[in-house]
Amino acid sequence: MAVDTLLLELGAEELPPTALDALSDAFASGIQRGLQDAEIPFESVEAFATPRRLAVRVAGLADKQPDREVEKRGPALAAAFKDGQPTKAAEGFARSCGVSVDELIHLETDKGTWLGYREQQTGETVQALLPDILRKAIGALPVPKNMRWGASRVEFSRPVHWLVALYGSDVIAAEALGLETSRTTYGHRFHAPGAIQLAHADDYLSALENAYVLAERAQRRERIREQVLAEAEVQDATAVIDEDLLVEVSGLVEWPVALTGSFDERFLEVPAECLISSMKANQKYFHLLDENGNLMPLFITIANIESLDPDQVIHGNEKVIRPRLADAAFFYDTDRKQTLASRLPALESVVFQQQLGTLADKARRSEAIAGYIAEQIGGDEAYAKRATQLAKCDLVTEMVLEFPELQGVMGRYYAEQDGEPTEVAKAIEEQYLPRFATDAIPHTATGKALALTDRLDTLVGIFGIGQRPTGAKDPFALRRASIGVLNILIKGELNLDLRELLSRAAEQHQGLPKAEGLVDDVLTYMLDRFRAWGQEEGITAEMYLAVRARPVTKPLDFARRLRAVKTFAQREEATALAAANKRVSNILAKQSHDGSTQVDGELLSEEAEKALFHALSTSRDSVAPLFAEGHYMEALDALATLREPVDNFFDQVMVMADDEAVRRNRLALLANLQSLFLDVADISELPQ
Repeated sequence: MAVDTLLLELGAEELPPTALDALSDAFASGIQRGLQDAEIPFESVEAFATPRRLAVRVAGLADKQPDREVEKRGPALAAAFKDGQPTKAAEGFARSCGVSVDELIHLETDKGTWLGYREQQTGETVQALLPDILRKAIGALPVPKNMRWGASRVEFSRPVHWLVALYGSDVIAAEALGLETSRTTYGHRFHAPGAIQLAHADDYLSALENAYVLAERAQRRERIREQVLAEAEVQDATAVIDEDLLVEVSGLVEWPVALTGSFDERFLEVPAECLISSMKANQKYFHLLDENGNLMPLFITIANIESLDPDQVIHGNEKVIRPRLADAAFFYDTDRKQTLASRLPALESVVFQQQLGTLADKARRSEAIAGYIAEQIGGDEAYAKRATQLAKCDLVTEMVLEFPELQGVMGRYYAEQDGEPTEVAKAIEEQYLPRFATDAIPHTATGKALALTDRLDTLVGIFGIGQRPTGAKDPFALRRASIGVLNILIKGELNLDLRELLSRAAEQHQGLPKAEGLVDDVLTYMLDRFRAWGQEEGITAEMYLAVRARPVTKPLDFARRLRAVKTFAQREEATALAAANKRVSNILAKQSHDGSTQVDGELLSEEAEKALFHALSTSRDSVAPLFAEGHYMEALDALATLREPVDNFFDQVMVMADDEAVRRNRLALLANLQSLFLDVADISELPQ
């Protein structure tokens, strides 16, 4: 069986840069899946993409499917012959196999003997199989929005112009998107617009690079990164390379060339975040910082051409960015003519959610909760209430309407300008922290109170109108809000009761249709987020269930228990003690034990049960202060010493003694053991 390289390329008008990675990966996955389904052996699959092409290269691809033996089973032997002659069933099966009845074989199975037929099936060639694989892979691409062009009925993300399908040096005849395959590709639109005839699939990357196209996504990104850093070094500056921007820019160019431009220093009077957002969102520029971390009046743009007159390219970019920055300066100057507080009435017309009212309603509900939280965590109640009033006012400013990503940031700037307390201004920005699971939490107490309040009000309100998230839909990002609350309480070491916080949030809402059981419903949902939260810390589902079995409603306490159980589970004694606790749970449940842990020392007769009673008494005395302080890890370490007396007890003592008093006493001893561990978690949930 021969092997060679397969190359597939789809050439089009410039594809959406933010969708390029997804399209490229999907194209490669579709081809790989098709080859696997067809059982054609290959070594590896690589994906390539530029703004004008999607390509896949398969190395070490066999030229055909392997030959294989196919076995067919026909009628049972008893039904295949009658009086020694073949029945119609046997003759029909033989015809379907293209042979006579005499050529059929007997197949022995557990259920009897059957007529059968075995044949050697020759594998189909890549030439025959690939057209269908290619069409299916293209048809399954996650195109953001289809379009038609010209008089064609074909639909794709952008007009397509060429289709390459090479197996080694041979063209594979196929048709897709109204195009016939060939060996013809094209280079850079300006530097090398002519047709390129590929002699072999292995020539692809080198042929394109000679035609000013870097087809490898990673190579193109690193080329851009290197050029940006080099340009910054010339300016004695630090380039800020946002990875998302880098990906987007690499999806806009085939032959990147970094150039440095400048803008008027007067624009630096505008907050840096505004200028940066304008440069990134509108022009896809990288910004530069000086040695003190301040924005410099410079930018780096990535051209898609090696210009003979780069100064003209730079001048053109400077000309384009000037009105953009002027707009930002205008928005900033316009916004400063009003205070944040004066914008409060405007929130009355901004709907948060139809059934939950406006942003002004949300602010009024949140004041009492924020004040309570601030008081509980040692913050300033007045600051928290003021920050809650102003929290959403920047959403109606010109700057945030133009650049929504600046919400909170502009609120801080405008609050500082208005003379609001520094902590209030910072809290307006910090309310959106953490934005994702690993993001920082608010630094100030007021920021923590505001961030918690905003999320709690949303969670209770949306659950209260019956729009809790489903597996597919979470339009109000309640999962993220829940994990945000957990992270603030845990990382901020705020030992607040989540049930109490949710109850206070629910009290602020009036007439919620799903008010009955609302707090318990939201609490359960939020505590269930500990599954996702714990994954980053290596906490398994069993560890989570062990803690979830206990009525713990303080997330900080919950997290400490989880970490303690994780550490305990790594001890040698954990498996045996988990099994013992499981056995105890089963015994107590089966005997309908009343839960009593009162043990009568006078009824203890066996040495093993006396030893266990003594060990439990000693352990309870030593771990009680540890439990009180929440030092669960140390407590479980101390309880690990119970393994030996527990093992001895089960080896040497008959729990279900004939004497009822003795039996009840031994059940109480086991309940005593169980209750000691339950002060941390139900370790019977751990692997045994």
